Amino acid sequence: MVEILKLNKISPLADDCFKGFAYSENIENPDGIMVRSAAMADYPVKDRLLAVARAGAGTNNIPVAEYAKKGIVVFNTPGANANAVKELVICELFLGGRKITDAIDWVKTLKGEGENVPKLVEKGKGAFAGSEIYGKTLGVIGFGAIGILVANAAAALGMKVVGVDPYLSARNAVALPAGVNLVENRDEVYKAADFITVHVPLTPDTRGMFGRDTIAKMKDGAVLINNSRGELADSDAVIEALGSGKLSRYITDFPDDKLIGVKNAVCVPHLGASTPEAEDNCAVMAAQELTDYLLNGNIKNSVNYPAVSMARSGSARLCVHHKNVKETLSKILAAVAEEGINVENMQDASKGEYAYLMCDLDRAPSEKTLEKINSLDEVLRVRAI
Repeated sequence: MVEILKLNKISPLADDCFKGFAYSENIENPDGIMVRSAAMADYPVKDRLLAVARAGAGTNNIPVAEYAKKGIVVFNTPGANANAVKELVICELFLGGRKITDAIDWVKTLKGEGENVPKLVEKGKGAFAGSEIYGKTLGVIGFGAIGILVANAAAALGMKVVGVDPYLSARNAVALPAGVNLVENRDEVYKAADFITVHVPLTPDTRGMFGRDTIAKMKDGAVLINNSRGELADSDAVIEALGSGKLSRYITDFPDDKLIGVKNAVCVPHLGASTPEAEDNCAVMAAQELTDYLLNGNIKNSVNYPAVSMARSGSARLCVHHKNVKETLSKILAAVAEEGINVENMQDASKGEYAYLMCDLDRAPSEKTLEKINSLDEVLRVRAI
């Protein structure tokens, strides 16, 4: 029986995907793992583990590179929580334009003033005047699932949209609102935008992308919104810009100790995907990806292996994780041919230094053939389904 370990509380909507599987928090030697936020760096990996599915987009809590070396596929769920994050970004646009959080905090100080509260409110409200977002320019950095939804919602609210994404897919390009100004580089966004929202992953290239030099290129009084990862911004540079007025607001879903309590820094406690709808969507999507891989070998939305998927044909399916080096494919197919097995359909694709092969065969390979393939220096993992 296929066994799935649940490392975190996962939406019960995923349960239907695991009918016929052993699925609980008490699996000792799982074939697959469902996880949300649990740190897996020290998780004791056993040979049986084939895949980990993260019910969310970020995979910083999973040692992705180490798992790739072992032929363990790591899935995520891009887009499943996109609407929830989009709605938070729209809320933050209003928080950036209007001093709503400051005003609410001030009103709390009027407790106990009794009948004087209405007069005090009218007298003090002038300190919290803000600006509307209508007609302002929103800069979007990254047009993935979330960035596309944010751009469309902002345009519907009457904002001008300028954005950049060197990896913009044709599918997402079509989904952009009419009139969006796609530019060649981030500097053009910084120069034009009154509000900037970032939707890129944390990588060595994006870490600290919002530092002193970058912020200096922005409009005076710009609002910067970061719901991607805290490490994208240099907190010292942000605090300095808030103090000088270069930034009028910094709003982040990833607060750190330096930012908490800083004037005009609005710190949200990582609420982007914290809705039951988003958790349900992520759980179901992760469960479907995991079960399709365990049962059929198909890979979709993996962060460490290429997307390879095809309908089943033949009597057996051979799945091989291997290094992306020359002649590996020919060696694997030669081992299959030696046993007189015919390949009816196949796909092989690479992602960086790793690759994945699926072959549908007219009959199941013998253990001897599987062992021969597995003994190749370039092969990381082999299984027949």
